Amino acid sequence: MEKVLLILALTISFLGVSQTNYEQGMQQALQLWGEGNTTEASALFERIAGVEENNWLPNYYVALVNTTQAFQTKEPGASMALLHKAQEKLDAIKDTQENNVEVLVLQAMIYTAHIARDPMTNGQSLSGKVMQLYGKAEALAPQNPRVVLNKAQFEMGTAQFFGTDTAPICANIEQSLELFDTFKPESPFHPSWGKNQAEQALKSCK
Repeated sequence: MEKVLLILALTISFLGVSQTNYEQGMQQALQLWGEGNTTEASALFERIAGVEENNWLPNYYVALVNTTQAFQTKEPGASMALLHKAQEKLDAIKDTQENNVEVLVLQAMIYTAHIARDPMTNGQSLSGKVMQLYGKAEALAPQNPRVVLNKAQFEMGTAQFFGTDTAPICANIEQSLELFDTFKPESPFHPSWGKNQAEQALKSCK
């Protein structure tokens, strides 16, 4: 009996350490990303994903970090490599996260980055897919601020390209800011990003 209790105590202790290691790793990776160290952040998220095989969040962040970096990268080859990495990591979690709106939004962002990189080639083939993803996400979680914001920003790009009225889109961006104020992520590591992006987008509207 004493041996069983000892094994149980050691198991609980090990799980506690594993939990702490996960939390510390995620905090460190998010801090690296916040400081602009995208390569280091992506690598750390990827290492965490290798350990946390049943947790979608580390691979989600690898995909998110690489996608946001692709938007900022001017060199086509580097941009494609970042988007390839992002898609690979998102594909690793899509089967188990079919109705996860955060994953749907991120897939739409990856397609949007491809459009931004080469609008003449990718605009026609991917724009419909982007709107389908946002439509599904909106139906699942209409109060998710990232769904409202990112859909509005994609529509803004289209409206500006065709010269149509952007006032309704700006109203949606303003609505997303209100939603950010009330949104409660499921954990400290669940997606909560986007408010600064919404504030900048609203300034551009005005």
